[in-house]
Amino acid sequence: MSVVKLSLAEKIEEIDKPWSTVEVALVNDQAVRLAMFQGEYHWHKHTNEDELFYVLKGEMTLQLKDQPDISLTEGEMAVVPKGLEHCPRSEGVSYILMLEPQALESRGD
Repeated sequence: MSVVKLSLAEKIEEIDKPWSTVEVALVNDQAVRLAMFQGEYHWHKHTNEDELFYVLKGEMTLQLKDQPDISLTEGEMAVVPKGLEHCPRSEGVSYILMLEPQALESRGD
């Protein structure tokens, strides 16, 4: 067994378009993914999984169904509970780390 050192700056370079993700690491059954957010994604929910969003660079807004929006800036994070309809949005280019089950498809339900 060995420890793997990872560079998030290098992972950012692998992303070529908004809303595409790269897998940074696997931790047990969880995937750490990095995505470029720009514009608005789509409204969706994850029936069986919570989803964590951590703002590495930039800022984002989590639009939530029947709840106030949550604005996040660099160094802030939020967890969207399973079953809650949400729509991520970023006015400019932002880089977001997400922690979610490895089997989760990023497009949501």
